[in-house]
Amino acid sequence: MIMQIVLAAFALQLSSNAVDRTTQLPRAKDQALLDAFAPGDRKVWDNALASDAVYVDENGTIMNRAEFLKQLEPLAAGASGKLEITSYSAEISGDLAIVVHTDDEQENYHGQMVFARHLMTETWRREAGEWKLHLVHVSAMLKEPPAIALPAEVLEQYAGRYLAGSDLVYLIEWDGQQLMAGRQAGERDETVDGGGARRPLRGWRAAGPKNLSAGREGQNHRIRGSPRRRGPRLAPRP
Repeated sequence: MIMQIVLAAFALQLSSNAVDRTTQLPRAKDQALLDAFAPGDRKVWDNALASDAVYVDENGTIMNRAEFLKQLEPLAAGASGKLEITSYSAEISGDLAIVVHTDDEQENYHGQMVFARHLMTETWRREAGEWKLHLVHVSAMLKEPPAIALPAEVLEQYAGRYLAGSDLVYLIEWDGQQLMAGRQAGERDETVDGGGARRPLRGWRAAGPKNLSAGREGQNHRIRGSPRRRGPRLAPRP
């Protein structure tokens, strides 16, 4: 009886170790792929990609295998950097693996240090005993810059009616202490938020409101998304 228990425990340990090795294999491959971005090493990616692989970069560009490999180039002179996996999960079922990992980027761009974080989701399949990468989707994990305090006379300049087409009016008001904002309801000269309550406007930056361009109605003023840096500099560009 004791011998049976020992054998069962040994078999369980072997099974656990096999799962660990199976999980580590895609991670090791993924880190090698990240390492290949800076030098533009096409051979590493060529060996890993399946014949029908698709790569979707952080800008939404969809590339097939040949298109991706063609645009993979070394970093230009004056730039160096690396991508490192910081978290990794792999759900493996038979010959299929669904992988999600986050990566930290550090780049020295002509003496200026650039830092970013990215999320990658992947589909791997084991073919003839070797893991092949069928799908990669890269997303930039954006982080808002810290807010700063602006003087009242600057904030007051943003009070006005903001337009986003003929059916959306966004009203910003200065109450003497802070900016209040909300959507204008119909023809009424008021701001509303859900049940009709006005709310303080948060997230202001030195360059102006986070999602609004400066100016008032009558000055061809529109609501626009705030500009952001998108995606890893080390990632391929079309």
